[in-house]
Amino acid sequence: MCGIVGVLGNHEVSPLILDALKRLEYRGYDSAGIATVNRGHLDRRRAVGKLINLSDVMVHDTLPGRSGIGHTRWATHGAATVENAHPHQVGRVAVVHNGIIENYRALRDELGTAGAQFSSETDTETIVQLTSSYLDQGMTPVQAARATLKRLEGAFALAFLFEGEDDLMIGARRGSPLAIGHGDGEMFLGSDAIALAPMTDRITYLEDGDWAVITRAGAQIFDADDRQTNRRLQHINVEAARVDKSGHRHFMAKEIAEQPAVLRAALEQYAGPAGIALPEGLEFARADRLIMVACGTAFYACQVAKYWFEKYAGLSVELDIASEFRYREPVLGPDNLALFVSQSGETADTLAALRHVQGRVAQVMSVVNVPTSSIARESDIALPIHAGPEIGVASTKAFTAQLQVLALLALHAGLARGHITAAEHAELVAQLRSAPGFVAKALDREDEIRRITETLSRARDVLFLGRGVMYPIALEGALKLKEISYIHAEAYAAGELKHGPIALIDEDLPVIVFARHDDLFEKTISNMQEVMARQGQVLLISDAPGLAAAGTVPRSLQMPTVPELIAPIVYAVPAQLIAYHTALHLGTDVDQPRNLAKSVTVE
Repeated sequence: MCGIVGVLGNHEVSPLILDALKRLEYRGYDSAGIATVNRGHLDRRRAVGKLINLSDVMVHDTLPGRSGIGHTRWATHGAATVENAHPHQVGRVAVVHNGIIENYRALRDELGTAGAQFSSETDTETIVQLTSSYLDQGMTPVQAARATLKRLEGAFALAFLFEGEDDLMIGARRGSPLAIGHGDGEMFLGSDAIALAPMTDRITYLEDGDWAVITRAGAQIFDADDRQTNRRLQHINVEAARVDKSGHRHFMAKEIAEQPAVLRAALEQYAGPAGIALPEGLEFARADRLIMVACGTAFYACQVAKYWFEKYAGLSVELDIASEFRYREPVLGPDNLALFVSQSGETADTLAALRHVQGRVAQVMSVVNVPTSSIARESDIALPIHAGPEIGVASTKAFTAQLQVLALLALHAGLARGHITAAEHAELVAQLRSAPGFVAKALDREDEIRRITETLSRARDVLFLGRGVMYPIALEGALKLKEISYIHAEAYAAGELKHGPIALIDEDLPVIVFARHDDLFEKTISNMQEVMARQGQVLLISDAPGLAAAGTVPRSLQMPTVPELIAPIVYAVPAQLIAYHTALHLGTDVDQPRNLAKSVTVE
């Protein structure tokens, strides 16, 4: 959510900041702004909506300066208006902020009593008002920023800019990620490396609680106790951080198409000629329970993995949504393992849940797409999914890559616990190696899916059904459709149909059924027949044996016949393509759907 860019440059920074903010659009936003210091004068420009609106403002009202900060805001406190857009400026200080200040009401009341006049509804303005009050008391900018940080409660990433200070920027991080970029006589600040990649390949990630005094000569970093500290300088792969659509209409289309290559890349990292090569120290052998925690699409990946860990490793699995986990006083034990799954590795609820279990379980593991993320760094063992940057807000390639890494982990656990033999393990790994090819075959059905969605796009509601590992895929399909088409969609375990949802069935309701021809197929088809008896408009997604056994259905989509282990990975593809092409028919913003953010860094 939101995006921060800061530049202490040798040239005009507004174009650089605007370009960097464009690379952060995937995070989700509804307003944007830039502030600069030009010959000592602090000024700003802001606009509601897409960055093109801010660009238009700056064409007619230029914003010169070689020092600046920029922001894309996803509204939390206060609607998307110019007054609520960042940067916020009071007197001699401007601030951009990702996150939520939890004690802002108390601070606002205190500042209001002292005479502060507020012009926005945001929690962020309390930061600027507080810093400005410290400056008025005679503090230096560094002292004022430090004093302000001591008063703030909540999660945040901050960038401060000061009037009269052409060579000073202050960054701070508590919860939300923030990185410093190092140039030649220039310095940069950003929410992530993607924003900074064209300007530098040398990055320092701030640790939680860090704050930094940045000049063109470098950065002084201080920890939460104000002790000066050193953080590792890392070289990033600029090419890997490059953001483009590679000829596709949308990032989502590109990322769906990339899945065979992404899955192969992850397999090369973990499954070499000598077998599976996972990080050393995994403690599955003596574990009595695995706790899996995630949000959204990552939670559905965990739901699939629950079947795998229980079937192939004989390990009891408990699932929880991260936003609920730590508020229900979960029972934790010394022989429990905890596994956290997050695409960004910065998901606020998931990170908070991870911190809740630290020191209370035998081992904390994570499956993430960003190896340098907070969740990865704070885990005992982190397993990157190697999906590369995912720009589309609706996760696609990261979901299938999560499934693949979770499958490898489940098979490793099965071997370590003696639940499967070495020969069985080798056979199952071979099945995983076949997944990229089968995903490519599933992608070949895109034209057929495009035709199917012409009708689907006229629906007001859609029901998804599945059993076993197909149930989480139904959930994911419903989520994808909701996210980018704005059609209301629900998913149910097919056996639950008679316990309420069947009341919704009529001739206007499309019902999408995921049913690979497996041991549960006949039961799923019985549920599908109940839908058809009530004139529900069924789309059956199955393989050739399944479609032959199902008989006549209103619509069907044939998937390749695949081994049981990799079925969820392959069947995720039609779930994604159905959502994508339905959204295209409706003309929605596929890559940046309304109200959503890619990286959810607030509770």
